[in-house]
Amino acid sequence: MRVVIATDVMFRAVGSESVILNLASELYLGLDPVGTRMWIVLMAAPNIQAALDTLLAEYDTTPAQLGQDLQEFLGKLKENGLIEIRAPESTAGAAPE
Repeated sequence: MRVVIATDVMFRAVGSESVILNLASELYLGLDPVGTRMWIVLMAAPNIQAALDTLLAEYDTTPAQLGQDLQEFLGKLKENGLIEIRAPESTAGAAPE
């Protein structure tokens, strides 16, 4: 599964922290430096597992703890309409370029 920014959502880094704004609902969420890093890695990673692997290399914590923290973070973002979690796009059957 991969994470994508929901429609009408804007992300802006402010120093080591960041702000996420849903323009449609006017929901505003501020992220601390760890939340900001999680967001950036999730948006750049091809899937959630790759994001977890990247974060595990950066933070001194157990895989179980980071996995739980990441799932809670994703749940809060999804609950507030800030992200969508989608199946990875398949290239099977795609015409060659």
